[in-house]
Amino acid sequence: MINVLNVALSYGKRVIFKDVNIKFTPGNCYGLIGANGAGKTTFLKILAGEIEPDKGDIGVGAGQRIAVLRQDHFAFDEETVLHTVIMGHDRLWQIMAERDALYAKADFSEADGIRSGELEAEFDEMNGYEAEPEAATLLNGLGIAEELLRKKMKELEGGDKVRVLLAQALFGNPDILLLDEPTNHLDLASITWLEEFLGRFQNTVILVSHDRHFLNQVCTHVADIDFGRIRVYVGNYDFWYQASQLHLKQRQNENKKTSAKADELKAFIQRFSSNASKAKQATARKKLLEKLTIEDMPVSSRKYPYIVFKPERPCGDIILEIRGLCKKIDGVTVLNDLDLTVNKGDKIAFVGSDSLAKTTLFQILAGEMEPDSGGYRWGVTIGTAYFPKENGSYFNNDLNLIEWLRQFAPASEGESFARGFLGKMLFSGEEALKRTSVLSGGERVRCMLSRMMLTGANALILDEPTNHLDLESIMALNNGLIAFPEVVLFSSHDHEFVSTVANRIVEINPAGVIDRMMGFDEYLESIEAAQLKEKNVTVRRQAA
Repeated sequence: MINVLNVALSYGKRVIFKDVNIKFTPGNCYGLIGANGAGKTTFLKILAGEIEPDKGDIGVGAGQRIAVLRQDHFAFDEETVLHTVIMGHDRLWQIMAERDALYAKADFSEADGIRSGELEAEFDEMNGYEAEPEAATLLNGLGIAEELLRKKMKELEGGDKVRVLLAQALFGNPDILLLDEPTNHLDLASITWLEEFLGRFQNTVILVSHDRHFLNQVCTHVADIDFGRIRVYVGNYDFWYQASQLHLKQRQNENKKTSAKADELKAFIQRFSSNASKAKQATARKKLLEKLTIEDMPVSSRKYPYIVFKPERPCGDIILEIRGLCKKIDGVTVLNDLDLTVNKGDKIAFVGSDSLAKTTLFQILAGEMEPDSGGYRWGVTIGTAYFPKENGSYFNNDLNLIEWLRQFAPASEGESFARGFLGKMLFSGEEALKRTSVLSGGERVRCMLSRMMLTGANALILDEPTNHLDLESIMALNNGLIAFPEVVLFSSHDHEFVSTVANRIVEINPAGVIDRMMGFDEYLESIEAAQLKEKNVTVRRQAA
């Protein structure tokens, strides 16, 4: 259990939150949500003891251990993968280190023998003899191959490092688990495994995530940071959304009723205040009016960008034909003899564990990379717009946002047009004069989406567009792509995003391509059914 008492934090005049009183109890998973900059990560750091609040206290049960998903991907570079995971349990790791040091001594004394006995007893009590198997099981569930377990962390790719650090946080059954964006860099299989792990976890979980499906699957409660406060709702993300909208509507309706009543009283007072026979009634109504209060409606920190893609023309009959496409990267085959025909109305989600394959395909289709062999052909009616996963090359200048956007706007449009467009994408006032060199990841994504909207393209290519976006921007993009009437080719690890946009799934894997004319959830069900059938066949063969 972790108890938050009267916690407040401000940066200068800006109040992040105040008077926060929450009791996080075992057996529950709390999703911490709020707009970018609302203070989600800051609140987690306060809970972890890494930041001191301006006032208030954090109470943790006696002897309870807090585990945190670390964000420093280089902190354990000289440690092996297996040891990095076990280091998530500080006390167990200290015992192991002291125990190993004692046994390595050439002159093992009687005092050393007594101490080693004490350590062995504590080690056994902590289930230390199962530490390595438990760490290996966690790593396996998160997609880390067995051959990587003895390698040093510095030898791993960035995505694999994130998985190891997640396993480190999960290791040793912590009493309180704090996770900041745990699904980042995880493939769908690993996310599903994590959902199942957290579903079985009996202690307290507090997490930040922009993945709505993940929040719906794992959360028993939602802690919403908005209006300078943190309000806890029982239920998952969808329940929070419905409940918060209902709460807001009720407050608005109450204000409307109060305002209408006040207008009625004012009218009566104005009409009859000089009438002697009605003076007593007018005075009574004045007293009623004084008691009426219209509740101030605080401004929400949530803002939704205006994301609408308007194609200049509909697609013709021929959209895209890919034949025999092959590509190697650093000598490794990434795409092998890929064939694909894109049809009118297709919204294709490209899935699969190899993100490089998807990115490479999109770069080729966008004309940024040449295939080794094979080819592709866009139809004559098709205009494309591309959203790359890595967008640094688009911002390697020191333009302000107005100047940056005008590069892509029609020549006839001036500064007022750029300001208006940027305002819809949440860059209003002085924000529109920000230099591209100081933009955050989410701000860059909104700029890239603005650029795409200005093209009038009828075929959109998007490589992980939800990375770096807050939930509000993800929802705006999600709705924009659902409403888009033409062709979309995209990849994303956001389950809700894929399942609501895609009507066709293409999985690129080492064995080839699986192409299904169906939605994402139906596709996952078909994969599970095929795996179950294969498992049953294997069992029957073994029995025979």
